Amino acid sequence: MAAKEKEKEKEEISFEAAMERLEGIVSKLESGDVPLETAIELFQEGMKLSQLCGSKLEQVERKIEVLIETENGLHRKPFAPANEDKGE
Repeated sequence: MAAKEKEKEKEEISFEAAMERLEGIVSKLESGDVPLETAIELFQEGMKLSQLCGSKLEQVERKIEVLIETENGLHRKPFAPANEDKGE
């Protein structure tokens, strides 16, 4: 039950808070002063935060619309990142 609550908390964390926590984890791991067991836990937490941030960015990309001016006026078009336009 506690694990589900912890997962729900992470889902509700803001993108900025997740990035800040992720940067803290990276700093700790790069310092090299972390015991192996703690390093593994930090790495696992960092991976979850990374996936969370990636998911939030994808959600934002889907919500963004671009206004395009055509002969008939302005039209909305869903945002497509540059690599999707090229079929990659």
